[in-house]
Amino acid sequence: MIDINCDMGEGIGNEEELMPFINSANIACGYHAGDADTMLRVIQLCLQHGVHIGAHPSFFDRVNFGRTAMKLTAEEIYSLITAQLKTMNAIVLECGGILHHIKPHGALYNMAAADSVLANVIAQAVKDFDASLIYYGLSGSVMISEANKLGLQTANEVFADRTYQGDGTLTSRNKPGALLTDINDVQQQVMKFVKENKVTTVLGKDIFLQADTICIHGDGTHAVDFAKAVYKQLYEV
Repeated sequence: MIDINCDMGEGIGNEEELMPFINSANIACGYHAGDADTMLRVIQLCLQHGVHIGAHPSFFDRVNFGRTAMKLTAEEIYSLITAQLKTMNAIVLECGGILHHIKPHGALYNMAAADSVLANVIAQAVKDFDASLIYYGLSGSVMISEANKLGLQTANEVFADRTYQGDGTLTSRNKPGALLTDINDVQQQVMKFVKENKVTTVLGKDIFLQADTICIHGDGTHAVDFAKAVYKQLYEV
C-alpha cells in the first residue's frame, strides 16, 4: 500500500495525534523550524509508532519558515544538506533508530524540482552522506531523475492537500486555491493518485503522476482530520 508521509517538528505540536495515521515523518532539522529537543521528541514518537524517520532540510530561514527562495553556490547547498543530515542522524542514532529518508523543505524543494543542477547537488550530498537513504521528491521532476542517475532510491511524492498546475508542479502558496481545505476534495484527489496515478489540475485536465508516497502537511489547519481520513480510506477499506 502507498506510503503516507507528513512534515513534522515544525512547532505545531500535533505529532502525537498524527503518528497513528502515517508511515513516514519528515522532521525539521532546525533551519526552518525545530531544534534538538523537537527532533528528539518526534524521533521518539516515530520509534514508538513504527514510523519511518526522515530528515527535512531547508534553507536557513526561520523567519519565513524556509519558504523564501535563496541563491546559493553548489558548495553552499552541499554543506547545507550535509550539516542538517548530520544533526538529524546523530539524534536518530542516539535514540537507537535508523534514518530512512530525506525530503527537502519549502523553497529548497520547489527550486530543486525545477532545477536539475540544484537537484543533482542535493542528491550528491545525500549519496555521499548515506547512499541507502531514500530521496523523497516531487513526482516526475528532476529531483527524481537526478537522484536516480546517481543510483539513489527514490520515492515519487504527490500531495493530498495541494493543487497542481498543468506541468505537474504545485500551485504556488502565493496564489488562490493552492491548498485543498475540504476533506472530500482531499479524499477524491488521493483516490485518483492511488487508482490511476493521475491528478486533476487547476485547469481541469488530468495528468499522469507516479504516486509512491502521499504527503499531508503537518502544519495544515486540518492536518489531523486529513490524515485520519486518508489513512482510513487507504488502510481500512
